[in-house]
Amino acid sequence: MVQNLRKNFLNALQGKPVDRTPVCSVTQTGTVELMDLTGAAWPAAHSDPEKMAALALAGHEIAGLEAVRYPYCLTVLAETMGCNVRMGTKDIQPSVLSHPFSEGPDKLKVPEALLEKGRIPTVLKATEILAARTGGENGKEEVPLIAGMEGPLTVFTHLAEVKNYLIWTIRKPEYVNAFMETCTEICIEYANALFDHGADALCMPDGGIIGSRMMPPSVLEDSVKPFYKRLCKKVKGPVILHICGDVGDSLKTLSECGFEAISIEEKASIKAAKEAIGGRARLIGNVSPSRTLLFGTPADVKAEAKQCISAGVDILAPGCGIAPRTPLANIRALVEARDEWYEEKD
Repeated sequence: MVQNLRKNFLNALQGKPVDRTPVCSVTQTGTVELMDLTGAAWPAAHSDPEKMAALALAGHEIAGLEAVRYPYCLTVLAETMGCNVRMGTKDIQPSVLSHPFSEGPDKLKVPEALLEKGRIPTVLKATEILAARTGGENGKEEVPLIAGMEGPLTVFTHLAEVKNYLIWTIRKPEYVNAFMETCTEICIEYANALFDHGADALCMPDGGIIGSRMMPPSVLEDSVKPFYKRLCKKVKGPVILHICGDVGDSLKTLSECGFEAISIEEKASIKAAKEAIGGRARLIGNVSPSRTLLFGTPADVKAEAKQCISAGVDILAPGCGIAPRTPLANIRALVEARDEWYEEKD
């Protein structure tokens, strides 16, 4: 039995003893079933703080996950910096349509009053609402609040496009440095505002380009790692790095940046990941969000979840964002699997 979900989660992030392995999603949790049950559906829940909060709470109160995670996209900072964003539909997440700095970083700078622009005020207001509702007052359970946001690499590639990033790492490294300087500062300011408004931890999905194996190790070491280290040093609370793809070759370097934990998808081996990370960060993952959670059965979910716990994950979670059409029963099966694993162990 988990006595205090918030304490248990934060202990896991810090490598301290836990009651049981926490079960949550550090990536997006909005599903169509939860939208229908709460009346808080996309795309309105991307821009309305009350709906954003209601849908996030449903991931815990209805689906049973042991944390509350919000928002549901990786376009908040991109939109704030001038990207046109398609807001999507009930089952399609927002996406970036334009890249306003594709010519270079000449006019790129951290905006004045950044926190007042775009949907940032919406997310900060939702943070306040959720902090009040997960804080353990009036006899309620204390539940960890995980804020999600783009990392500097994601902001960079939204602003300038992936192909330009790849070209500039070879031909114009000074462009890469200028973008990473500004994007990192933007991320730090926003991250600290999220903590100031009540978030317990931050999940930063970033570096999908790393997992794609298109980034040479020298670029990761020289052009990404220093900025990740700066971000981890300047942000006021625990930061989780989520990386898509097979990042096995990069995990040692990433674990040296100062992140409390690294979240991996199912393409990465838990055993190899733990060996690469050592004791420098905790490991989160990595039940397949598509093959198992979306298309499998509760029994499939339980089998894979138990394998993850046995392999040594510090926090059991989907390997990436939960697909909007994922059955509610399959999400609930994650916690059921964890509880069964401990019962079988005893």
